[in-house]
Amino acid sequence: MEHVDNILVVDDDREIRTGVVEYLRKNGLRASAAVDGRDMFAQLDTSAFDLVVLDIMMPGDDGLVLCRTLRSGKHRALPILLLTARDDETDRIVGLEMGADDYVVKPFSPRELLARIKAVVRRTRMLPPNMRITETVEMVAFGRWRLDTSARHLLDEEGTIVPLSGAEFRLLRVFLDHPQRVLSRDQLLNLTQGRDAELFDRSIDLLVSRLRSRLEDNSKDQSYIKTVRSEGYVFSMPITVHGDNA
Repeated sequence: MEHVDNILVVDDDREIRTGVVEYLRKNGLRASAAVDGRDMFAQLDTSAFDLVVLDIMMPGDDGLVLCRTLRSGKHRALPILLLTARDDETDRIVGLEMGADDYVVKPFSPRELLARIKAVVRRTRMLPPNMRITETVEMVAFGRWRLDTSARHLLDEEGTIVPLSGAEFRLLRVFLDHPQRVLSRDQLLNLTQGRDAELFDRSIDLLVSRLRSRLEDNSKDQSYIKTVRSEGYVFSMPITVHGDNA
């Protein structure tokens, strides 16, 4: 039997919540609704979902808090799409840095939301199993850095957290899953596309530049991410993986 994507819509606004669920169902998806974080986690513990649509502006624990909680718990590999009424770049960046995969600004077109949901789920499924965030890997060490894959935090030698955007985290995770291997721009583009990445090769160059800045890897003989002319990029630093099965 063909798999039908199952979406959980979390929003305290009854009209939006029911409207989105009905629209998704009419367009061939399974969908359920939750009114708050407690309701969301209760459903996540009893049913399997492919993506969570999470409203930011909710009473109690808001969507950003819930996003961070999801990323640090047993549901950390679940794709998250944020709904925000704030057309504010800072708010959107915070959401992406906390691990959201995409966002849609209210008021939104249901058709756009459906397209975004399908795109995020498709990107997640494009990842080979060894590129997906697993439940067992907790920490990846390389050079003077460590990546906490559950909290999506980059930490330096002193344990200071260096924040990463969603796209930066995805790019670094892909490199760490394939050290010493040249990855083309097309491969990196397919694995890191998000709302903050445009659909052209140059965006990967800019994203690599941003990640190099995070890693303080801007010297001429870049020790972490090396450019391979006409081919792409390679993560050249040895890594050590720590986790339940490592």
